[in-house]
Amino acid sequence: MKISTEVEALREIITNYRRDFHQHPEASLKEYRTADRIRGVLTELEIPYVHVGETGTFATLRGEKESDGPAKSIILRADIDALEILEKTDHDYVSKHEGLMHACGHDAHTSALLGAVHYFKAHPETFSGTIHFAFQQAEEIGAGAKQFVQAGLTEGVDQVFGMHVDPTFPVGQVQVVPGPNNASCDIFTIEVHGKSSHVARPNEGVDALVIGANIVTKLQQIASRLTDPLQGVVVGIGKFEAGTRYNIVANHAKIEGTLRTLSRENRVKFLKLIEQIAKDEASFLGGEANFTNYDAANVVINEPNATKRAQRVAGDIVGTTNIITQTEPSMGADDFADFLAEIPGCYIRVGVQSSEDTSFGLHHEQFNLDESALTLMTQLHVNFAKDFLTNN
Repeated sequence: MKISTEVEALREIITNYRRDFHQHPEASLKEYRTADRIRGVLTELEIPYVHVGETGTFATLRGEKESDGPAKSIILRADIDALEILEKTDHDYVSKHEGLMHACGHDAHTSALLGAVHYFKAHPETFSGTIHFAFQQAEEIGAGAKQFVQAGLTEGVDQVFGMHVDPTFPVGQVQVVPGPNNASCDIFTIEVHGKSSHVARPNEGVDALVIGANIVTKLQQIASRLTDPLQGVVVGIGKFEAGTRYNIVANHAKIEGTLRTLSRENRVKFLKLIEQIAKDEASFLGGEANFTNYDAANVVINEPNATKRAQRVAGDIVGTTNIITQTEPSMGADDFADFLAEIPGCYIRVGVQSSEDTSFGLHHEQFNLDESALTLMTQLHVNFAKDFLTNN
């Protein structure tokens, strides 16, 4: 790997950041110590920043290099929250907060981006235009990126770039794939209102349980009969509650589920259809249905030109044979998609596996990563931003 002397000199700093964050994980929207630590580094480096919500941070640096065209801007993003998991590892920087763990690598994301902050602060002559550093809260619950968008911080920005660690392939490999990479995530609730009666006289009531069962069955036909088999669509029902007693017609039912798609158009279309199915099935048997939805994440769609740039930049660092350019998209979600819905850009995955200890999957209680990947992640941030800002 081609890690520059300047980035290599930051290895100990970046590693110490990662271990500190790992020891002090915080749940989504409660990342107060993490935010204070990030803001402390920015203050020490005399880099201006603004708060985004309570725990998000948006910092800005302007370069001193002359551009060969109009000045451009870029957002480099890292997520900062942890998961409600009891860590079961034996390294000497294990979580100090029982029941909380950085099991998704956000500690590494944050540390690598802080490494890029250090680099660009020390070398403003290496880039033109403006770099924004987004330290984003609440990715795990899809409540962070939208706060940056709603605050207007994406307006007028030309490019966005981010990355995620991946323990399924080794350190030194980087996955950069065009088009849809991660599915959207919507979390919906359907409340069915009926009317109680004795089960011996069902005609006197409105059975919310039967209505709910009809809704659940009908929703399965969205993916199986209304979707091209080659398009990724999942309608999953994880919770269904109804009734109070065996001999009473249920007057209420509650359904909780998720819609995931690899197309922004299908997402809009099928959300409307889910609501319509619920209302129609309830109306047919004389009941009512209320539909509510939580927008957790959009579809992660890598823009073609940004993807080509990322492939070239990453290839210069790790070698073109170590760039993964084709893979099946994941039905898991990442709210980096909310940035991509506003700004063209690219989201890549970086291999962090080198042994059995670093081969456990994301969200696993034994998840760990090879820290030699940290400087690679910083170098990827640095090189992508410099290439985009200085080449027109």
